[in-house]
Amino acid sequence: MRMKSLYKYLLASLFTVVLAGCIENDIPRPIIKLDILSFEVEGAKSAPLIDPATHSVSFELEETTDIRNVHVGEVRMTEGATSDVEFPGVFDLRNPLYVTLSKFQDYEWTITAEQTIERYFRVEGQIGEAVIDEVSHIATAYVPMDKDLSDIVVTAAKFGPEGITSYSPDPLSFTSFEDTVHHVVVSYHGDIEQMWTLCVVPTEVEVEFNYVDAWAKRIWLSASGRSGSDLGFMYREAGSEEWITVEDVAVDGGNFTACVKDLMPLTTYEVVAYSGENLTNVVTVTTEDVFLLLNGGMEDWSFADKSYFPYAEGAAPFWATGNPGATTLGEAFNLTTPTTDTRPGTLGEKAADLQSMFPSMAGIGKFAAGNLFLGRFAGTFGTNGVVHFGRPSTARPVALHCWVKYEQGMVDKIGKVPSDTPNLKIGDPDQGSVYIAVGDWTAEEYGGDADSPIAIDTRDENTFFNPHGKNVIGYGGVVFNESTDGWTELTIPVEYVSTSRKPTHIVVVFSGSRWGDYFTGSTHSHMVVDDVELIY
Repeated sequence: MRMKSLYKYLLASLFTVVLAGCIENDIPRPIIKLDILSFEVEGAKSAPLIDPATHSVSFELEETTDIRNVHVGEVRMTEGATSDVEFPGVFDLRNPLYVTLSKFQDYEWTITAEQTIERYFRVEGQIGEAVIDEVSHIATAYVPMDKDLSDIVVTAAKFGPEGITSYSPDPLSFTSFEDTVHHVVVSYHGDIEQMWTLCVVPTEVEVEFNYVDAWAKRIWLSASGRSGSDLGFMYREAGSEEWITVEDVAVDGGNFTACVKDLMPLTTYEVVAYSGENLTNVVTVTTEDVFLLLNGGMEDWSFADKSYFPYAEGAAPFWATGNPGATTLGEAFNLTTPTTDTRPGTLGEKAADLQSMFPSMAGIGKFAAGNLFLGRFAGTFGTNGVVHFGRPSTARPVALHCWVKYEQGMVDKIGKVPSDTPNLKIGDPDQGSVYIAVGDWTAEEYGGDADSPIAIDTRDENTFFNPHGKNVIGYGGVVFNESTDGWTELTIPVEYVSTSRKPTHIVVVFSGSRWGDYFTGSTHSHMVVDDVELIY
């Protein structure tokens, strides 16, 4: 009997072992996105740009910072994350630094530093700016053909960081470049020595254009001529016989720039640059057309499916709001509505009223910012929303002009802590915001559609609009840190990274709570918007 019991026991044990070996632990681990939230670095020109979408941190170093020995201080990461690189520390950032954050999954982040050292070589009477070859360490200044190369005056030279660079011999001591070049040893950071070659070369070119960029109502001009001579530009409308001299020309050695303003759109103009008595060939350009913000006066509204829309019934959508998402819980949750509270002096009768609130049913819901934007509301996913930003436009406005009245509330709802304000808490002041951007975004890259290419998905912080993104050509914005004293007239300049890059779309956004994408803000924040237009 005991033998039979022992047999049953051994059989049961064997079955348990075999069964255990067959069971897999297939319970999925939680997916936790790991981010760098803050990054301290010594010797940077400004705060590092942290981009969760590309898992990157980038910054520009002061020219006196040794890029081979960059001191990185505290690095704050998602709670519980570990890093395979120890911080604080000193790093050689001539190449990117790769950092892996780990917690259930691994996320690789890239740390990159850029550094620009201003370098120049200037001689009296040179044409334009010298050509600086930073790889081969050669600086070449060009002078007119009639210049005596045995009598050259070097007026300025700089090939290393300001204030910490020594030169042997002094470049300003050279006077003759006839049939010869000169060599200078440039030293900085204690152990860097570079042998620079200085050349002065005659050229038949007396004056030439660097670029001519025509916008809707202005033309940007840049040219090179003989330093010390009379440098400038002239323009005229095609068909006119009278040349107009351009005012406010900025001169830097032999380079000179200017902007011709208050021109007519879709009009052909002729421009020339001059250096003394010498002229360039005539360059002909045609200005662009302007792009108008439809319903900028906020006069046209319609109502359907419990929601207000900022365009007339039957009209093509242009402006949009988050109303279709908020009103799924009831008509009372229209975030943006028409109002007769218009700005002083307007000819219109309506404005847009943006009220932040907490749409909910039986206490279940999420905070939503009063908002108005160019684009369309794409849909909801539970209590989350997706909007598409942008409207097609190749125009390049220089400013956004509008009237705004803002009443600031104190933060009473925090869905997620904003990544740019990690210490935000209940009771802190909310902030309103207005911004404009032009860029060359594509639906394929940003998830939207052809008309509104930028898809903002509140479930994914990686999709939130980045004013420093690679496709942004021009940007301008205002943040309201306090309530306005009634109506305020705003002119928001658009800062461009290039005068020649041409955009494909324009984005304009008004928000009563700028952290609305994080479901964070105040239900007492209130903005009224009227008479929105673009300045060219």
